[in-house]
Amino acid sequence: MNYLLLVYLHLASVLPAFVLGTWLLLARKGTWLHKLLGRFYLVLMLITALITLLMPAQVGPTLLGHFGWLHLLSLLVLYSGPVAYFAAQRGDVKEHALNMLALYIGGIIIAGSFALMPGRLLHSWLF
Repeated sequence: MNYLLLVYLHLASVLPAFVLGTWLLLARKGTWLHKLLGRFYLVLMLITALITLLMPAQVGPTLLGHFGWLHLLSLLVLYSGPVAYFAAQRGDVKEHALNMLALYIGGIIIAGSFALMPGRLLHSWLF
């Protein structure tokens, strides 16, 4: 698949996920709106993680000529997202909150910070 198309798809899913995730972290928890938007956020993050697994690493060492260190954060999202969802379904608020925080910090904050570093496409677009 065309790398640039994957970048656009990635941005189309991660940017609204960033907005939703930030709002969900700051807003009141447990409301019907939190639950509804949380499901949208989780789907967006899972889509984002799957898209990034299709994107070959452009900077640094690779495994199998494709996967780089940032792909580990995609795996974190694919793990912590479902764990957080099922924890919420069980009523385990603490496990849900910890996994959603890990998903947000790892999948958005850390990955986004790396994406903005010099030598990366997003850095060249923005700066």
